[in-house]
Amino acid sequence: MRAKRPPAISFLLRVSTLRRIARVLALLGLDFAGVALAIFTALVLKEAVHGNVTYSKDLHSTEQFLPFCYLLTALLFANSGLYSERALRPGLTRIVGSLFEVALVALIFALVNGEQFSSYYLFYGSLAFAIFFVSVFRAAYERATLLALRAAGFQRRAVLVGRGRQIADVAHALADAPHAQIEVIGFLSPTPLAADGLRSLGSLDDLETVLSAEPVDEVIIADPDFPQEAAVELVDQCHRRGIKVRLAPSTMEILIQRAEFVPGQSVPLFELGPPAFEGIDFALKRTFDIIGATLLLVVLSPLFVALSLAVAITSRGPVFFRSIRRGIGQRPFPCLKFRTMHTDAEERQADLEEFNEASGALFKIRDDPRLTPVGRFLRRFSLDELPQLINVLRGEMSLVGPRPLPERDYTMLEEWHRKRYLVLPGITGLWQVSGRSELDFDDLVHLDFLYLERWSLALDLTILLKTIPAVISRRGAY
Repeated sequence: MRAKRPPAISFLLRVSTLRRIARVLALLGLDFAGVALAIFTALVLKEAVHGNVTYSKDLHSTEQFLPFCYLLTALLFANSGLYSERALRPGLTRIVGSLFEVALVALIFALVNGEQFSSYYLFYGSLAFAIFFVSVFRAAYERATLLALRAAGFQRRAVLVGRGRQIADVAHALADAPHAQIEVIGFLSPTPLAADGLRSLGSLDDLETVLSAEPVDEVIIADPDFPQEAAVELVDQCHRRGIKVRLAPSTMEILIQRAEFVPGQSVPLFELGPPAFEGIDFALKRTFDIIGATLLLVVLSPLFVALSLAVAITSRGPVFFRSIRRGIGQRPFPCLKFRTMHTDAEERQADLEEFNEASGALFKIRDDPRLTPVGRFLRRFSLDELPQLINVLRGEMSLVGPRPLPERDYTMLEEWHRKRYLVLPGITGLWQVSGRSELDFDDLVHLDFLYLERWSLALDLTILLKTIPAVISRRGAY
């Protein structure tokens, strides 16, 4: 028989359970509203194009499609962890990926049932609006609940455990992630260690004392080489006090996601292949690039013509600048851009090296004297990159990928930097949505590596969507 819990513990458990139920119901409700609005908006837009909008008919059609689509959305979202607690809940990338799966499964189901469609607009139209509505509703929910938690003074207090630089890296990463609401109160280390800005709480032998003296909610092991025996003892001590233990991922744990089992060996082996896009992955990414670049060129053609005229009229020289960059396999190719500088810009490069404001191999000057007035505007909003859509159609670039560097920057790369040339370079990438010129060069290269390891079509679409506000806000651009 199970012993009866004390009233206080029972009350806390009930509160925790009720809060979990409220979170799931709120997210389910928001997803229902997002999917319903997406289908209804897609139907209304289709009829508006043909000049014959009938809201009652569209509402009736929405009621027909909604139950199946919403059930599918809820199941796939649940499978992706999108109803988990805040600290574990994925973000926009997983939302986009799951909605793509919903649209694909719904299309296959309709075709298998013998449904006839004059076009497949309902599927991709609803998908586009679902990405918008569901993402906006969930972002509003995250923001509102975050403000509520802050107003209530809610924070999880954590102790880091480990050795070396990774402790400081994990602490800074947690401090920069407001969603987590984690306050690092200090660290424990098996050996004496100084971590910038962090309070040392002693050695591992002091764990019991720290847990008794400090209100701690979780302990985070931030050391890929942490001794197993010490880890077992640490977990046991924490669990006896009801304290969660979490692991910060190491480089090996990230790499193991693409490890492939090699059979027939006396010792189980896993092969870590190069992070290149091959086979079906390359075909999917290339198809996405061709369709996306074609649509963007068509939609942006008026802007393309206007910018071409502005460059031609305001300064002497060609409209386009062909900058020799390195692409896949470190092969050079002419990267197209709208000309933003005077024609003698390359000759003046050496004289300006001492004014370089970027780190590592990059060359950036906030007020570059070589820029034309129109060129400064184009650079500010990254409009000079638009001709690279032609590079994408020619197979020299991708919509999303590591940014190609000028020859001057390329010659200054270290050997470990060159792993980024295993794939096609991109018009945009994690650089553009993660701080742009404000980041150190090594940090930018690490972002490239992270993109290569975690690539998916959903990630590409997410980066493209996030590029828009990054460009409009002009964050780090010059």
